[in-house]
Amino acid sequence: MDEEELTRARQASYSAQEVEAVPPELRGKYFEEINGRYVFQTDLRRSIIFGRHDLTQDAPISRLDLITCRNTLMYFNTETQNKVRGRLHFAIKDTGFLFLGRAEMLVTHANVFAPVDLKHRIFRKIPDRDLRVRPGAQTQAQGEPADNPAALQQMRTLALAFESGPLAQMVGDPDGHLALASARACALFGVTPSDLGRPFRDLEISYRPVELRSQIEKARVERSPVLFRDAEYPTPDGGVRYLDVQIAPLLSSDKSLMGVNLIFSDVTVAHHLQEEVQRANQELETTNEELQSANEELETTNEELQSTNEELETTNEEMETLNRELSSRSGELNALNTYLESILASLDVGVVVLNRDLMVRVWNLKAEDLWGLRADEVQGQAFLNLDLGLPVVQVKPLLLACLNKDTSRHSLILDAVNRRGKPIQCRVTCAPLVDKQEENLGAILLMEEWGG
Repeated sequence: MDEEELTRARQASYSAQEVEAVPPELRGKYFEEINGRYVFQTDLRRSIIFGRHDLTQDAPISRLDLITCRNTLMYFNTETQNKVRGRLHFAIKDTGFLFLGRAEMLVTHANVFAPVDLKHRIFRKIPDRDLRVRPGAQTQAQGEPADNPAALQQMRTLALAFESGPLAQMVGDPDGHLALASARACALFGVTPSDLGRPFRDLEISYRPVELRSQIEKARVERSPVLFRDAEYPTPDGGVRYLDVQIAPLLSSDKSLMGVNLIFSDVTVAHHLQEEVQRANQELETTNEELQSANEELETTNEELQSTNEELETTNEEMETLNRELSSRSGELNALNTYLESILASLDVGVVVLNRDLMVRVWNLKAEDLWGLRADEVQGQAFLNLDLGLPVVQVKPLLLACLNKDTSRHSLILDAVNRRGKPIQCRVTCAPLVDKQEENLGAILLMEEWGG
């Protein structure tokens, strides 16, 4: 009966901590992550009805396979317990079951429910048409007034007025229960006679095609009609209907609220016609604009073609010149690279060139021989993250000094292990890498076995 908890259940939105116990594969399958929260799949959630239900007053829901009513009856007096048992008996199918709490028994009601498992408090219904009650009939038999009989009777008198009408209509009583539904409404929204007397907020129509619950409350409070236009309503065959929805309060002569009337007008044909008219107008406007621009374009096309031919001839000449220059420079670059690689390979010192992010750009053969890593394995990698026999962390101060425009060279002698696993002492010298404009481009490391 806690409306706040029911609202929270309808939203089905949970924090990451609340769904931590849900296995990842199920969490990915049945939840959607929205704004940092996990929301249960909308279509599945809508298959569950969360409704506030008063066992002592509200009409029972019919044809249920199972009712769990655990540790509830124990709080009622004998008269109320009898009333609730009768409602539960009516609600359960002849093949259905009742599940009670450990502190509850039905020993004195063996003609209504028979035990299936006393230890776990599971009972089956004993079918008996004489024991069945209709919603509200039991309270009348005990001399109690039916729930809002005057209001419900007034609602039912409206049935003859709209039952044969072409529009889908529904009427809700002052307490928010569905009192009447026209044949057209039943066919359109799948409403059944068993839905009469149920809270309107528990029916699918209360939130599809549009959210009606808050708007019904607005109409009730303000005593004025509320209108929605072109609400989209998906049909079972995969199509879409468009409905105008009018919510009108029903007032008595003394202006007291008797209920609300919901009228659904199918405007699908008109909606499609309006869309087609708008689309045709837009196409006509677009066509006129395209014709005007086409005329202007045709006038300028000849001039553009002439100038384009001239530009193409000039471009071809420029491209030939560029190709010759590029070919020449590519040859020079290849020669320089070969020359540089020969120099680096001939050095008996491990040479490593780093950029300003301390990423490896050059790694010569001596460095490969020292540490057992090929150039293609380290190029583009962070030097300080390399797994070498050299303690690279101790080299970091030298590198930072070079990057801070310190033009002097710095050296360290460190204990290291070469690629063969032999302990050695390695002298590491760091120098800044600068261009002609004295712009710092990185650092150069020289590594050589020392004293060996």
